[in-house]
Amino acid sequence: MTPQARVQAAIEILDLVIAAARAKGAPADRIISDWFRSRRFAGSKDRRAVRELVYAAIRACGDVPASGRAAMLRVAEGDAALAALFDGSRHGPEPVRAAEPVAAAGAAPRWLEDALAASGIDTEGQAALLQRAPVDVRINTLKAALAELPEPGEATVAPHARRFPPDTPVEQWPAYQAGAIEVQDAGSQLVCEALAVRPGEAVVDLCAGAGGKTLALAAAMDNLGRLLACDADRARLSRLPPRAERAGVTIAESRLLDAGREAAVLGDWAGMADAVLIDAPCSGTGTWRRNPEARWRLTPAEVARLAGLQERLLALAAPLVRPGGRLVYVVCSLLDAEGADRIAEFLAAHPGWRAVPCALGAGEPRGGGMRLTPRLDATDGFFVARLERL
Repeated sequence: MTPQARVQAAIEILDLVIAAARAKGAPADRIISDWFRSRRFAGSKDRRAVRELVYAAIRACGDVPASGRAAMLRVAEGDAALAALFDGSRHGPEPVRAAEPVAAAGAAPRWLEDALAASGIDTEGQAALLQRAPVDVRINTLKAALAELPEPGEATVAPHARRFPPDTPVEQWPAYQAGAIEVQDAGSQLVCEALAVRPGEAVVDLCAGAGGKTLALAAAMDNLGRLLACDADRARLSRLPPRAERAGVTIAESRLLDAGREAAVLGDWAGMADAVLIDAPCSGTGTWRRNPEARWRLTPAEVARLAGLQERLLALAAPLVRPGGRLVYVVCSLLDAEGADRIAEFLAAHPGWRAVPCALGAGEPRGGGMRLTPRLDATDGFFVARLERL
């Protein structure tokens, strides 16, 4: 493909990404893969170059652009070499017209920028949310030593993490295939540390998903004790058993939650858990480094819906914890509506609980918890609070 053809391909893909964002359709990664699947003429260098153009445009536009061309013109305004490729050549984009619409720059739609600012994330902090993320791995202490990695990587704020450049193919490494490492952001590893689990304890991972944090907790417990992984999504939870087998985890039990009957399904754990982790569904504002088009899909109504769900999960988890036990609440969001506000409301409604400090070795205090950000901690964005039952 010529450079001009790559730009035109990126424009066509962006049109599909924009339509999907408006309709809550497929994510950008899948759209890009599907587009190239039917265009075998594009080589690996072409695919990489087009992908980079697509994501550069997604990151550059604050609100949902009117079109893929308008989004690419936003990038071209700061890149003379790219602007020169709008030359009308064969398979390339048409020349730029006078007064042609250009997508507006920004970190996010205006309402979301305002919500982040009100939550203490300034302009620099918002910009950092859109930088490319590195690849972090967690050393699985049940199996691995650092010597097993083909490259040493960089140390991070998390004690068992190593960091590699974006797009490092760690999943092709023998260490990954043997279960010696897991791909997991350093911030995600740190919030697991906040639960401070110990061998022999009874622990619940209430929103386990595919089990990334479950595996980290099992390693911290040295495969000793009881570890219950729960989720309402059957497909995601079904990915845990093979991952656990690969990682050498033997104590993780999975349990599917039935919507509306969660308390009944968990009745045998009432007052039994030493520790409960709630990795709650959230807006994902802290993960835009990996999913930048997600900010085009979010609405105030969706944030309000998620806050209601988070409130219900806290109420569900509290009775599971024994007196003196602990509950850690985590969201990969930087909005106070999903973090500090949720903890303040929980404590006001549950006088038998208190917030206790999280010794993460990173982050800054926010409300009743701690917050990790890409700008200050070089991790994804997280809010984490540790609560103790009196």
